[in-house]
Amino acid sequence: MEFKTTNTLFLYNLSKIVLLFFLFFSVTSFAQDKTIKMPETRWKMLSYDMGNVFKGVGYSYTRPLHWQGKQWATLGYTMAGTGLIYLVDEPVSDYFIGIKEDIPKGISNYGFSVGSPTNNYMITGAVYLTGLALKDEKLRRTGVLLIASATSAGFLQQVLKSAVGRARPLSGKSSDTFRPFWAGNKEYHSFPSGHTILAMTNAHAIAKQFKSPWVKTGVYAVGSIPAISRLWEGKHWLSDVALGVAISIFTVESIDKYLDSKYNQKYNEGSKKISWNLNFAPGQIGVVGTF
Repeated sequence: MEFKTTNTLFLYNLSKIVLLFFLFFSVTSFAQDKTIKMPETRWKMLSYDMGNVFKGVGYSYTRPLHWQGKQWATLGYTMAGTGLIYLVDEPVSDYFIGIKEDIPKGISNYGFSVGSPTNNYMITGAVYLTGLALKDEKLRRTGVLLIASATSAGFLQQVLKSAVGRARPLSGKSSDTFRPFWAGNKEYHSFPSGHTILAMTNAHAIAKQFKSPWVKTGVYAVGSIPAISRLWEGKHWLSDVALGVAISIFTVESIDKYLDSKYNQKYNEGSKKISWNLNFAPGQIGVVGTF
């Protein structure tokens, strides 16, 4: 059954959807003081690391049991931000679809390829296998983080797409047209953006390896191309992409904190971390990262 929502009804449904999302993820801190004994052979390393992939996914789904006020506040900000972005979905979509022919072919192809599940796991698998071959704990941990984050967030977005059933821009329907639990037609798999989630989980996990804010900015800029490409391709609305970015960040942060208890190598320990905030101003809606 297809129906259209009013703004109020959409925001009400959105609040339930985002609550479901936050029931999977948290950004609570996880302390680690003692030295962890690492396996010595590659086979044992592989077994240990793959175990941490599955445990990391499970960890990301259970953190709400440990939520405090800060996490609930973040839920509220995410709901409010996604709801406000929804209000400008259609004009933003019209603009990006209108400039599609001006986008260089190489950038357009890159945007599609990097966000596809097959290519994503080829990249993340290559990172992990390189770390395993070199017996490099930090690189192995990075690979585990990449694989676990993509698996956790990827599964969630598939569930949400089918449950929400939002029409894509290319369907010709409006941004408030839905067919809930309509898994058979991919024209109603708009919310949230899977390409955005896979690309931005990679970008956020890789950016953690570097201290330089310039390098981090470059990594995020490259990682944002698949997200933006979904707009000019007419595959997703801006709010689909925005929630995809939020899911990516929260997933990586949650699993990374779990891995603090499993590996001795930390990412840039002692350096200033990035804080993410929603930014609302006249004519501006966005996510701001402070380095």
